[in-house]
Amino acid sequence: MSPHKPERAASGRQASVSGFAHEHIVVGLLMKKYSNVSLVNLPLSSFDIVLVRELEGKEDFVRVQVKTASKSVNFLGGSRGGVDREYNAATNISKTYRQSQETSDIVVGLHQNQDGSFDMYFVPTVLIEKWNQNSISLSKIASLKNNFNFLDHCKDESWVLSEAETSGLI
Repeated sequence: MSPHKPERAASGRQASVSGFAHEHIVVGLLMKKYSNVSLVNLPLSSFDIVLVRELEGKEDFVRVQVKTASKSVNFLGGSRGGVDREYNAATNISKTYRQSQETSDIVVGLHQNQDGSFDMYFVPTVLIEKWNQNSISLSKIASLKNNFNFLDHCKDESWVLSEAETSGLI
């Protein structure tokens, strides 16, 4: 904790607590629909949740990354504050990365409404790669709000791109 900026440390702690809470909220909401859903307890994993479903008679794993979304969804990962943060000034190698099909299958932006309810924005990583940007405003992805079809088809690139085009996302 920095003795010069205690409010910054408190803000960082609160953001961390909110992030963990949001992961649990998303797991609960997804579990109601898909049953076989779990948090990933791997500190170096690029995704927070795994959802297991049957697809074409086989088990299919969907890697889900959860992001807190107030006005936008951030697609960057790998940066972390606090005691488990590692930084080597000599090499100056950034561990920050943009979510992609390599790191996860879908990003879920969790937005808390004023009444305390939640909306989930389902953003397949194929779209993140297509947009080539680090975040997007919730107003630009309104068609993804609580649209489970994008979660159900997140690994079907042609479906995602076709629906995104129809919805005006690309």
